[in-house]
Amino acid sequence: MNVSPLDLRQRRFATSLRGFDKIEVTSFLLAVADDYETALRETDRLRQDLSRMEAILNEHREQEKKPPEHADHAQKLADDIRKNAELEAQRIIREAEGRSDLLLEKTSARLEDVQREIDGMKLKRKSVETSIEATIQTLRNTLDTSASRTRATRRRRASSSIARATRKRRNGARKRNEKDGMTMMG
Repeated sequence: MNVSPLDLRQRRFATSLRGFDKIEVTSFLLAVADDYETALRETDRLRQDLSRMEAILNEHREQEKKPPEHADHAQKLADDIRKNAELEAQRIIREAEGRSDLLLEKTSARLEDVQREIDGMKLKRKSVETSIEATIQTLRNTLDTSASRTRATRRRRASSSIARATRKRRNGARKRNEKDGMTMMG
């Protein structure tokens, strides 16, 4: 996957409930982009150094092909220069590869860390969602239980009121009957 520093700087992630800290993710991506850009610049510089050394080496090879005025001295000098140039080129290549590999490893490690953080945040989000759903269900159950109790209480009160009213009517009727009975006797 070829990712440029600009891609890293412009990358945006979708947000959701309890999403990532945008500032933290953005600053991390900017830091990764800066490191990656530094690695690319260093690689370019090392390639330029390598090209320059190869040009010097080619120039010395061309001079080597020409008949030297002082053959022995010139040959030894050319051999030394070529040997030194080749050693320097190999050193530069090894150094460039080492730096490039190190920077790529750091970038990969950072990206893996970010992925682990993202995965952790997804797990936390799922846990929070489950907890919220459980709380909502508990509240629904509590409301259902409370509503059932309220209905039962109202029924008992209504039954009590009806029973009291019925007793009053009976007592009132009994008293009227007794009163009527006394009136007839008297």
